[in-house]
Amino acid sequence: MSSMTSETGNITGTSDKDYNLIWYTEACLSNAMRLELYIQDAERAGDNEVAELFRKAQADSRKGAEQGKVLLKSRLSG
Repeated sequence: MSSMTSETGNITGTSDKDYNLIWYTEACLSNAMRLELYIQDAERAGDNEVAELFRKAQADSRKGAEQGKVLLKSRLSG
């Protein structure tokens, strides 16, 4: 098995579930930022349908980030 599939915190010092939660939260935040650019591109092109799709996806990413931050806060403070 590669270290990518068997890492349990021995290498990083962070258990997989915690690392995964940190990664997930960062990915959601990054996605929300990227989608802002996509929304602007669609708006410049006058494509409101695509802009609305990206707005909905951005809202989902923000929601995921907020949920991840809540879990991180509770786990890091406890």
